[in-house]
Amino acid sequence: MNVVNSPIARSVVVGGRGAVGRLYVNLLCEEGTVTVFDLIAAGGDRHSIQGDACALSAATQLELSEADLAVIALPESAALRALPGVAAQLPKGAAVADTLSVKSAVCPALARAADLHGLEAVSLNPMFAPALGFAGRPVAVVNIASGPVTSRLRWLMEQAGARLVDVDAEVHDVAAASLQAATHAAILGFGQALTILGTPLETLVELAPPPHLALLALLARICSGAPEVYWDVQASNLHAAAARHALAEGITELDRLAGEPVEQFSQHVALLQDWLGPARGELAARAARLMSELR
Repeated sequence: MNVVNSPIARSVVVGGRGAVGRLYVNLLCEEGTVTVFDLIAAGGDRHSIQGDACALSAATQLELSEADLAVIALPESAALRALPGVAAQLPKGAAVADTLSVKSAVCPALARAADLHGLEAVSLNPMFAPALGFAGRPVAVVNIASGPVTSRLRWLMEQAGARLVDVDAEVHDVAAASLQAATHAAILGFGQALTILGTPLETLVELAPPPHLALLALLARICSGAPEVYWDVQASNLHAAAARHALAEGITELDRLAGEPVEQFSQHVALLQDWLGPARGELAARAARLMSELR
C-alpha cells in the first residue's frame, strides 16, 4: 500500500492547546483519534489529558504507547526536557516530531531518540502565525528518520496547502536568524524608536503613509502575541545575536551616509539593488499591492 494512503490512526499533540499545537490538532483530527495533552485544563474534550509533559502520567504513557505519531509543540526548554520521556513511550515504528523555531539542539535529540527507540522523526517549523493556517504558507522541514508516518504527515500538510521546504538544521537556524530574529528586531526597534521620539500615536496614524502604517500594523501584531514566542526567537537561536548586530550596523551605516553627499547614498542603494537582483521587480510589485490595501 502506498504510505501516503495509510492514515495516521492515533496521534498525540503535546502542547495541543497552544497556537502551534492547535494547528496540528486541526490537521490530524480528520485522520483518526487525536489526544490533546497540555498543562491547560482539558475542558469537555473527550480526547484531552491535562498534565506535565516532563512528568508523564500513567494515562499519558498509555496514550503514547498506542500512538502512531507524537507532535511536541512546546517552547524549546520544555520540548527538550519532554522529548526523551515522550519518545520512550512510543511503540517502535511510530514517529515523533517537534515544531521549534530553532533546530540546533532538538534535531540531535530527535536523532538519538529515533535510533534508541526505533522511531521515525522529523523536525518542523511553520514559518507563519498559526492562526493563518497552512494554505499557501511555508513549513521548514528537517528530515531526521523518514518513513511511512512522516511521509503521511508531509502529505497532510501539503494537502492543507503548505509549501514544504527541506533544509538541514544549520541552514534552518542561519536562515531563521534573518527571517525571524532580524525581522522581529527591526519591528520592535522601530516601535522603541517611536516611543523615544514621542509623537502621539493618534497623530502618526492620521498622517501615516502606507510604509509607516505597515510597520505600525506589524508592531501591533507582535505586541498582540505571546511575548515568550518572540523572546524564544531572539534568545534561543545561536545566530540571532549576529542578526541583531548586522541590523544595528545597517542603521549605523545609514546614519553615516546621511552626513555624506547624496552620491554615496545612491551608491549604497545601488548595492542593495544588485543584491536584490532579478527578484527586485516582483518584490516591488508585491509591495505596491500591499501598500494599496493600506488606508
